[in-house]
Amino acid sequence: MSPLPPPRPARRLALYSLVVCVLAVAAAVVSFVQGSFLGIVWVLLAGLSSNMTWYYLKRGKVRRPADADVTG
Repeated sequence: MSPLPPPRPARRLALYSLVVCVLAVAAAVVSFVQGSFLGIVWVLLAGLSSNMTWYYLKRGKVRRPADADVTG
């Protein structure tokens, strides 16, 4: 049995968008090293996925207390 609670959907989406952000940064570095200006698109994608990561992390923190309230 895992000591961690199961990941919530917002937390899982934050993790996925963080992975996309890291991969986009790596692709941007490779593009710029190869002399391609296509790296600009990768930088923009990294910025978008970074914002998505923060959004889903904050969304998960806001909804957590509401989920714990059973009495309504």
